[in-house]
Amino acid sequence: MKKLRLLLVDDQALFREGLRTLLALQTDFEIAGEAANGEEAVALARKLVPDVVLMDLRMPVLGGVEATRRITAEAPAARVIVLTTFEEDEEVFAALRAGAAGYLLKASPSSKLCEAIRLAARGESLLEPSVAAKVVAEFARIGDREPRRSFPPLAEPLSIRERDVLRLLAEGRSNKEIAGELGIAEGTVKNHMSNVLGKLGVLDRTQAALRARELDLI
Repeated sequence: MKKLRLLLVDDQALFREGLRTLLALQTDFEIAGEAANGEEAVALARKLVPDVVLMDLRMPVLGGVEATRRITAEAPAARVIVLTTFEEDEEVFAALRAGAAGYLLKASPSSKLCEAIRLAARGESLLEPSVAAKVVAEFARIGDREPRRSFPPLAEPLSIRERDVLRLLAEGRSNKEIAGELGIAEGTVKNHMSNVLGKLGVLDRTQAALRARELDLI
């Protein structure tokens, strides 16, 4: 079984040590490297080509937002998951614009972190519901303040069911939760999700939520 190669990025050595100890217990994870600042993270991402990068935001030398921007440009195969606290809202929004695939609170349980890593490696994202709602609200606020960019209409409109899936996705629901809410099979949700991403022209759930807001779909 091919292990997922992880790059841990945080300026706090104790936090990195805790992450490393926790994630090393998973048989499908391999800690490829660690970085104490964004500059080190960019260099290691280029050298190690990790599958997933766990990115802190506030670090010396180079912050997590700019590091995310550089990594997604120079090592696009690497998926960046931002580990955040509520105090870092503005950086979260900037990191998403920079290409981060998802975001998770540092206080999240280990099971959710491991799930987020596996989802990111598959091209999906685990949206933290409490943060997802804040992100959508923030982009709505920004959209009301700034001139709205003009986006061409979708080449193929979303079906009613796909809109339902998109709405719940933007609320941070998992595929399992969406399936329960809509009374359909989880496999059907995955099919709808694939269609939604394709029609919106995005690569993951986070981008889908943001694009949906830009297009006034949610």
